Amino acid sequence: MKKILLSMSVMALCFTSCKKEVKVETEITTADTAKVVTEEAPEAEKPMDSVAEMEAWQKYMTPGEAHKFLAADNGSWTNEMTFWHDENSKPEKATSTSETKMILGGRYQESNYKGMMMGMPFEGKGTVAYDNSTKEFISTWIDNMGTGMMVMKGEMSPDGKSLDFKGEMVDPTKEKAVWCRELFTVVDANTRKMEMFCMKNGKQHKNMEIIMKRK
Repeated sequence: MKKILLSMSVMALCFTSCKKEVKVETEITTADTAKVVTEEAPEAEKPMDSVAEMEAWQKYMTPGEAHKFLAADNGSWTNEMTFWHDENSKPEKATSTSETKMILGGRYQESNYKGMMMGMPFEGKGTVAYDNSTKEFISTWIDNMGTGMMVMKGEMSPDGKSLDFKGEMVDPTKEKAVWCRELFTVVDANTRKMEMFCMKNGKQHKNMEIIMKRK
């Protein structure tokens, strides 16, 4: 009988002790949670009236001077392409044709390329946008020589004659995205030059150049 009473006393003591500990933990957790919510709660944004909101969207969607710059490339082009595997390799040549036009009400530039590359038919599609809000050019590229998409962002030079893009493309030999750069230059009214760069041995390597002539 004494053993039973002793066991019941120990159990009661444990229950009371555990209950107190749970209560303390609950109080601490609740207090900490309240503190976190108070510290991390973002400030409420002031609501924008409907007129101002409409004006903001109208400004965002209206083509401007940057879009006129892109529209100057409208037309048909012949492209002389040169490739360099590394700084010591002999240049390789290829040709292609392209059609460029503005789409979606003059808001985006679309270019479609066709030609021969490495003995195979080549097709590619590029788009260029100018985001009125972020004030940057955005370029995308896809082709039948891969299954990924190259995305780059850039800005116009102070003289208004070139666009300097930087971004990433996938290198299938490494199976990962690598840094790349594109420099697009308006040579004259009917000539454009596009240069592509990648990183080799810690420095920029020019691996492609395209001279575009308007037909």
